[in-house]
Amino acid sequence: MLANAHARIREIGIRKALGARRRNILHQTLAETLMILGSGGVVGAVIGVVISVCMHGFTDYAIPISVWSVLSGLGAAGLVGVAFSTYPAVRAAYLNPVEALRYE
Repeated sequence: MLANAHARIREIGIRKALGARRRNILHQTLAETLMILGSGGVVGAVIGVVISVCMHGFTDYAIPISVWSVLSGLGAAGLVGVAFSTYPAVRAAYLNPVEALRYE
């Protein structure tokens, strides 16, 4: 998310120059983070279950998967993602529009 915020500094500067508030920038960044986390978490959980089922189909070894382990993994990934996307979002929201437009 830090790289995403750096890549979009000019866009954020244009939005601020057109009247977007800090709150709008923070909400957009948080919404993007939640979309990325949600889609990545679902894809990761599905891949994990498919690998487990395939492994049980090819061998006699069964890997137990509990709903609790899937939810705790998704929750931990969500907390880390939101925590580490908050810093770039706050930095981007507090940029001066003129400096953001000059950013290369």
